[in-house]
Amino acid sequence: KLKIAFMTGRHDTVGVDIVCHCANDILAQGARPLFFLDYLACGRLDEETVVSVVSGVAEGCVRAGCALLGGETAEMPDFYAVGEYDLAGFIVGVVEHSRMLDGSAVQPGDVLLGLASDGLHTNGYSLARRVLLDEAGLPLESTPEGFECSLADELLRPHRCYTKPVLPLVQEKRIHAIAHITGGGLIENLPRSLPEDCGAVIDRTAWNVPPVFRLIQQKGDVPDGEMYRVFNMGIVMVLVVAPGEVDHVASSLEAEGERVIRIGLVESGPHHVVIEGV
Repeated sequence: KLKIAFMTGRHDTVGVDIVCHCANDILAQGARPLFFLDYLACGRLDEETVVSVVSGVAEGCVRAGCALLGGETAEMPDFYAVGEYDLAGFIVGVVEHSRMLDGSAVQPGDVLLGLASDGLHTNGYSLARRVLLDEAGLPLESTPEGFECSLADELLRPHRCYTKPVLPLVQEKRIHAIAHITGGGLIENLPRSLPEDCGAVIDRTAWNVPPVFRLIQQKGDVPDGEMYRVFNMGIVMVLVVAPGEVDHVASSLEAEGERVIRIGLVESGPHHVVIEGV
């Protein structure tokens, strides 16, 4: 995704990405974020670019509800190409041991509620760039059919943060488990939140796959299996909820502006994910 930022000269969203991705990762354990530190490395320091990146990091911390304690900026001439940089960071959070989401509360029959993504978020960009830019030759300033914005705007959409709407439900013990759908997609990420004797069945027809994923698949002739292992396909958080809690959890999240979709069920059996219709 940094490559898209370099190509467009837009650096204000990648900082948001790195914080929100980390916050969602620890949310999957039931943790509340406390603070974040960042690391920015470049060949030659460009003040305007650094200010833009760090302002994005600060905005990400606001969205996650954590403090930005500081970080490091390293200038290493000849190591990075002109105009390029690397961005890293880490988050620290806290959760009471009794409230940790470790999958032990999950039962067969639990419902899978998917929270809609805002696009690619922070995974699958190597494949997306190769297909859309290198092979299809689509200009970043173009607006592909079915899109409501330019390709650049779509690819630079920040990673959505779910801490504020979801954490209160975790603290109320209304959620049995959470999976953050990043690299590996639904197929590889969801089993990590389930007990070894349980699997998941997902109804692929329960939601509409966003246009950006359909465009990548069409232009690159990418098989379904690879798409669901590389991208979030429109579902970036999966909440595992007891049937009796579904209505309360869904209505609470919808009141916070989230798009909630009932995408499947937990079943006893093999520890894997079956996506019906793929």
